[in-house]
Amino acid sequence: MSLYFSRGGKNLTLGMQDFLEAISTTLEKLPAVRKVLAVPPDHTRMDSQAGPIMHAALKLLGKKLTDVMPALGTHSAMNEEELTKMYGDFPRDLIRVHHYRTDVDTLGFVESDFVREVTEGYYDRPWPAQVNKMISQGDHDLILSIGQVVPHEVIGMANYTKNIFVGTGGSDGIDGSHYLSALYGMERVMGRCETPLRKILNRAADLFLTHRPVVYVLTVVESTPDQGPVVRGLYVGDDHSVFTTAGELAAQVNCFRIPEAPKKMVVWMDPSKYKKTWVANKAIYRTRMAIATGGKLVVIAPGVEKFGEHEDVDSLIRRYGYRTTPQVMELVAKNPDLAANLSTAAHLIHGSTEERFEVEYCPGKLTREEIESVGYGYGESKTAMEEYRIDECQDGWNTSRSGERYYFIRNPGLGLWMDENHPHAF
Repeated sequence: MSLYFSRGGKNLTLGMQDFLEAISTTLEKLPAVRKVLAVPPDHTRMDSQAGPIMHAALKLLGKKLTDVMPALGTHSAMNEEELTKMYGDFPRDLIRVHHYRTDVDTLGFVESDFVREVTEGYYDRPWPAQVNKMISQGDHDLILSIGQVVPHEVIGMANYTKNIFVGTGGSDGIDGSHYLSALYGMERVMGRCETPLRKILNRAADLFLTHRPVVYVLTVVESTPDQGPVVRGLYVGDDHSVFTTAGELAAQVNCFRIPEAPKKMVVWMDPSKYKKTWVANKAIYRTRMAIATGGKLVVIAPGVEKFGEHEDVDSLIRRYGYRTTPQVMELVAKNPDLAANLSTAAHLIHGSTEERFEVEYCPGKLTREEIESVGYGYGESKTAMEEYRIDECQDGWNTSRSGERYYFIRNPGLGLWMDENHPHAF
C-alpha cells in the first residue's frame, strides 16, 4: 500500500498537467490494467475539479476506462445540464447511475463494540459496510475514487473512504453513518480528520475492501477572491496516508478563524449547484461555529426549489421540520417513518440552529409558508441580493445598502468558519 503521488502547498496552483502527471505516475507504479471504474463526485462537488481529472484519466486510459459512476449517495441522478457543467463533453455512454436502495451489497459489519467505543456511547449498533455492486462484483482491475478533501458536517473532512461507503453505499449504511455522527455532534467533528465515523469507515475498508483495487485521487481546493477555486493539493494513493496528507493541507486552506463572532452572516448558494435544502444547508453547517449567539444567518439560495432529494425525504422534512437534537431523537423514538430514515433525521439535526441563532432563508421557488413550516424565517432572494450587494461584495466584512455590517461567504462548500473563541474551534 502506497502514496503514489503527492504534490501540495498553500501557494501552489495545480492544473491539467498535474492531473495528467499524477495519473500517469500512478499507472506506472501499478500492475497493468485492462478495465477501470472511476467513482467521481456529482455536480454538487464541482469545485473538486473532478471534471478535468476525469478528462485526464480518459486521455491516459482510453478504452480501458469502461465505467464512470458518480458517487451520488442519496442524491438524485445528474441530468444533462448538470453533467455538462460538471464533465463537459465527457462520453455519456460511460456514465452509470448509483441507486442506493437497490444496487448495493453488504460486505460485512463493523462490530458494535467498536462503534460504541469510537462514538463514546452515542451509538451502539453494528455498522453495515455497503457498496455498489460494480465495486463488490465487478471485474475491474483498478477503481479510481476521485474527490476533494474539505471540511464536512458528517465526517469531519470529506472524501477518501466516505466516497466509497457513502457515495456508493446503501440505505442502511448511509442512515447509520449520518445519524451516529449527528448524535456525536457536528461541531465536535467538522474540520477534523480523526472522527468517529472516519474511524468506522477506515476500519470497514481495512476489513472488507483490501481485496478490491481502490486507488484514491484527492484534491485540496481553496476559494480565492480573484481566481475562484484553485487546486492547492493533489494526492494519489491506496492507504490512509493519502487522506491524512490531504487533510493536513485542507485544514490550512479551508478552515477560517474569525476574531469577532458576526451578529449577521450572509451566505450565497450558487443556484447551479444548490437546488434543495438537503445540500444548500451547507450554509448553516459551515457557519454555525462562527455566528454569534442570538445572531442571524441569511441564506440566499435562488436555486432552491425543494427540501429533499427524493419525494419521501422531502415529505419527512416538511412533516417534522428542522428541530433541536433532543427533539429529533424524541421524534425518531415515536415515529416509525422517521426511524426508518435516519439520514433524514440526521439532516434535521444538522439543519437546526439548536435555538442559538436565527436563519432567514431566501429560496427560489419555495414559498414563505413552506420555509416557515420547517422552522426558518423567510426572505425574498431578489431583495436580499440587492440589499447585500451580492454582485459586488467580497468574502469577509461588508456593509449592506441600508448600512448594516455583515460577514459574507460566497462559497461555503469550500470551507469551515469558526469564531476563534468557540469551544470547539481549533
